[in-house]
Amino acid sequence: MFHHYWSTFAQLISTPFAHAALVWGIVPLYFGLLLNELTSDKASFRTSLQTGFSFLWAGAQWLWPFFKPHGSVPEIEWRAMLPINLLVTFLVIALGVVALISGLRKKFPKHWQFIGHTRFANYFMITIFPIQAHYLPWTWERLLVIVLFAVPIWLLLHFGLMPVRNR
Repeated sequence: MFHHYWSTFAQLISTPFAHAALVWGIVPLYFGLLLNELTSDKASFRTSLQTGFSFLWAGAQWLWPFFKPHGSVPEIEWRAMLPINLLVTFLVIALGVVALISGLRKKFPKHWQFIGHTRFANYFMITIFPIQAHYLPWTWERLLVIVLFAVPIWLLLHFGLMPVRNR
């Protein structure tokens, strides 16, 4: 049973690297994940800026294929996206805007300081990236795998990068 989950997780991680169009979208998210893991885990405006950029980058990558030229003005073909993809994309973009503005203004909105604690948010952006980019469909199994592997991956990154982080 676990082997099946492992292969699903491996598929989520490897799919972006099997398609050249996705590499440009996924590499900055891996860079952001490592950069976030090398910084302090305290809420800060710097981590808020990093998270905002990563979220906006991912959202832009997910919307880009739906821009179609119609005359001189490009439009988004909204009907081409599934409702779950639209919801996730706009949620990620909204959180990205709030995080980026909070980092730039150096002030969090009331009860939104969690946006500065998002060192691990890139993990979720990386794992849902091939799904949101329409290279894999949304399934309950994939969602379960993303959640199941979150803690082991966090532990691996946290303790694996600890010697580098403490320098």
